Amino acid sequence: MSKKVLLSGVKPTGAPHIGNYFGAMKQFVELQNDYDGYVFIADYHALNFIQNKEEMHKNIINILLDYLAIGLDPKKITIFKQSDILEHTELAWIFDTFTTMPYLMRAHAYKDALGKNKEISVGTFNYPMLMAADILLYDVDVVPVGQDQKQHVEYARDTAEKFNYIFGETFKLPEPMIMKDVAVVPGIDGRKMSKSYNNHIPLFASHEEVKKCVMGIVTDSSGGIPKNVFAIHSLLRPEKELLPIYESKAGKYKELKELLIEDLEKFIAPLRERRKEFEKDIPKALKILEEGSKKAKIVASKKMQEVKEKIGVNIYEK
Repeated sequence: MSKKVLLSGVKPTGAPHIGNYFGAMKQFVELQNDYDGYVFIADYHALNFIQNKEEMHKNIINILLDYLAIGLDPKKITIFKQSDILEHTELAWIFDTFTTMPYLMRAHAYKDALGKNKEISVGTFNYPMLMAADILLYDVDVVPVGQDQKQHVEYARDTAEKFNYIFGETFKLPEPMIMKDVAVVPGIDGRKMSKSYNNHIPLFASHEEVKKCVMGIVTDSSGGIPKNVFAIHSLLRPEKELLPIYESKAGKYKELKELLIEDLEKFIAPLRERRKEFEKDIPKALKILEEGSKKAKIVASKKMQEVKEKIGVNIYEK
């Protein structure tokens, strides 16, 4: 019996932090053994945020190295680049033709931009249709998302149902895979870890960077267990193992932070070294991406031919 299909996209908009890893990246690595998986670099989505050639080029390569370094295995999972598969944007246009503006105005990204009084690009307004195309081209069964991203999959499901109703059964309805056991990863100030808050610990940080970040973790003056230090530490060790240590060192914030630095370095160092190895041969890494795109292209092209047949634009005899 064939495996179910899983897909996730990653925008190349900057270096990942440990919150990204424990919130999503780690799960992709664990799930690659059980699913026929696709992880793509969403460079066309990133154009909504990055409009600089050199930055985009660098970010695409960096996110590729990041995902190879954490253990995504190209023998188990297809890693590809969105812009290599023209069917993504072609299918998005077809979806545009029967999608209404009021429907797209319900999207969280649009509402957020509107609330900030931003001039909203067509790309930002229309991104749910490109995302729907990303998902539906590959007959995806599940899309791993956080609770706050569930709407992305709902848009894909709605679009699939509408297309199937108008043109006949074509698309599988994907299910969101909600990662319920993944809590919000706290930053060094106690808020959600985010680059925009500048409260993050880089996933491939040097030892000195780790030390600086940890020593900057906000603590209170109660003299008890420093909750922000403990919360980050619990990502690396079970709470039942950590609690006796923290209770025995209550109020000794410097010692506890030093212990966290030690554990973070043990966790990050192998990833950091593995990434350096991939960085030594970027052409080899790019070959993995290119081969993944070729593999994804075959699947997407086949689906697109079915779509074109259904909508009536295939008129030439084969």
